[in-house]
Amino acid sequence: MTYKTILIDQLTACYNDKSWFIPLAEMLADLTVKEATTENESKQTIGAILNHLLYWNETWLERFKAGEIVLNHDIDNDETFSLRSDQSDELGWKETLSRLENVFGNWKTVLEESDEAKLTQQLPEYFNAPWWGVVSNLIIHNAYHIGQVMLLKKQIRKGL
Repeated sequence: MTYKTILIDQLTACYNDKSWFIPLAEMLADLTVKEATTENESKQTIGAILNHLLYWNETWLERFKAGEIVLNHDIDNDETFSLRSDQSDELGWKETLSRLENVFGNWKTVLEESDEAKLTQQLPEYFNAPWWGVVSNLIIHNAYHIGQVMLLKKQIRKGL
């Protein structure tokens, strides 16, 4: 096994390969926009969690493709959990689902096309971590929030 095959396997398990848990694509397949925008007692919504996942996956994908890291220290991580008003309708929900499919698909493609040398490259601007470590942590981050989405979906379906 290589870093590449492990990362692709982990990424696929998060998005569309049912293994230890229900993958995100399957979890969202029957979710309505109303459910995605329903707040729990902590004011969390599935849509906001998905926006957070989109922000970090799209950001790190662009960094990976560019081959360099430009950190934005001005970003407030809480802001990545925002839900835009245009995401509260069917068109906005479909756009969110499409963006998720695209970013996970693009990650898979980029990883498939990468060589091991890139994955072992150290990133001095990011704690000197290797790319494989950064991508692996991003995937763990995805799995964590996918678990939150699953719990929130169950709460919503039970009437909170």
